[in-house]
Amino acid sequence: MLLPCVLIVAGGIILTKTVGKDFLPELNEGSIWLQVTLPPGISVEKSREMSDTLRARTMKYPEVTYVMVQAGRNDDGTDPFTPSHFEVSVGYKPYSEWPRGKVKADLIEELAAEYASMPGYTVGFTQPMIDGVMDKIAGAHSELVVKVYGNDFRETRRIAEEVVEVLSTVKGAVDLDIDQEPPLPQLQVHMDRDAIARYGLNVTDVSDLIEIAIGGKAISQIYVEDRVYDITCKYKEDSRDTPEKIAGLMLTSQTGAKIPLSQVADIRLSTGESTITREMNKRHLTVKLNLRGRDLSSFLSEAQQAIEDRIVYDHNLYDIEWGGQFENQHRAYSRLAMVIPLALMAMFILLYGAFGKFRQAGLTLSIVLLALFGGMLALNVRGMTLNVSSAVGFIAMFGLSIQNGVIMISQFNGLRREGLPLFQAVSDGARHRFRPVMMTAITTIIGLFPASLATGIGSDVQRPLATVIVYGLMFSTVVTLFVLPALYFMIERKSEKLQIDENK
Repeated sequence: MLLPCVLIVAGGIILTKTVGKDFLPELNEGSIWLQVTLPPGISVEKSREMSDTLRARTMKYPEVTYVMVQAGRNDDGTDPFTPSHFEVSVGYKPYSEWPRGKVKADLIEELAAEYASMPGYTVGFTQPMIDGVMDKIAGAHSELVVKVYGNDFRETRRIAEEVVEVLSTVKGAVDLDIDQEPPLPQLQVHMDRDAIARYGLNVTDVSDLIEIAIGGKAISQIYVEDRVYDITCKYKEDSRDTPEKIAGLMLTSQTGAKIPLSQVADIRLSTGESTITREMNKRHLTVKLNLRGRDLSSFLSEAQQAIEDRIVYDHNLYDIEWGGQFENQHRAYSRLAMVIPLALMAMFILLYGAFGKFRQAGLTLSIVLLALFGGMLALNVRGMTLNVSSAVGFIAMFGLSIQNGVIMISQFNGLRREGLPLFQAVSDGARHRFRPVMMTAITTIIGLFPASLATGIGSDVQRPLATVIVYGLMFSTVVTLFVLPALYFMIERKSEKLQIDENK
């Protein structure tokens, strides 16, 4: 039995290295949420036209029930979006009305291919609730972000664009885009303070003119029942729709002289950042991306190495940092790395208290290493990842396996106290405890087997947990029934020989 046991333990360790690792399994919220980026600076009319096209191309899929598009920023203004950004909610029918075998991931692949054929659309796929959570965690509407910190806008955008190019070559990276819009055309007004002083004006006179003429300014209020509305004054559009007309806007000096704006300011068209984002008082650009068809840990390892090897920048002036879902993963794994050893230590202490012998407590606890193989094999075969859900499944499965081991070894010890020889105690005890161990395992396996195969909404968390328990317990039951008695016999026989030698 020793060689198979060693191979099983080695196989479990290898499978632990090869299995994918995530924070949580992807939860199916029953709908799709799209983050759509259009060419920057488009008009509201063009945005509406592209919205209609997106809606029509999405609704042609029979699984889709509705498409709702929100263009620009939301009502509370928390997102600085322009008409070139859509947030789109896509609903779909229950799986029972879909073609047999087709799931949400298949629909997303079809929609991604459809949108890729539409020029001017950059589409990211997510879900409504997790999108809001990721926005709070990562600062962008995506699972992962790469933040480029630096003060020079041109250099940070160059680095961010190279990050997008590099990550596009890494398997699993999808929906790549820079969160902030590129530089847009701007009308810049540079005041000439000396000229303003010569004409007897103040800087506030110039800024007030620009504010009232172009942006509008509230000059009074009107009350309609219990509601209050500002009365805004600004120049007519045909008198401020070109740089030349704005340059001709008139200021009035203290002497009553009319002075055109062009005499006290330099007015010119240029390009500049439409959004400047900061974090910890540092400017940054954000590259957002999602994962599809790959686990988080292996992707991060490859992507971080690719960026470090292929992107050249001044490390003293610019920083590249990752953020997003993996931060939660690191915190969860750090806690599990503390909780699981403490739980095993507590189990060992309780086992020693039950048996009174270190070797029997260690033998019972060794079932954990052998049972690990079954759970890891199930995750690898089914293409699942090691996450918080499956980790909880392992803890539960370890507990059930040790419970069966306690049942078996307690019977052996009881028969030996009755005076039976070691071999007879082990063989009789294994036969007597076959049914209790099988009943414990079978009831758990039958109860959780449907959960391990479920695909409905809400099953995403329970499926990895149930998979680990069902298939891991199948393997650990075999270990308990056939391997544990043999190991117990070997250990106790050796202990008896040592006692005989000591007595001699």
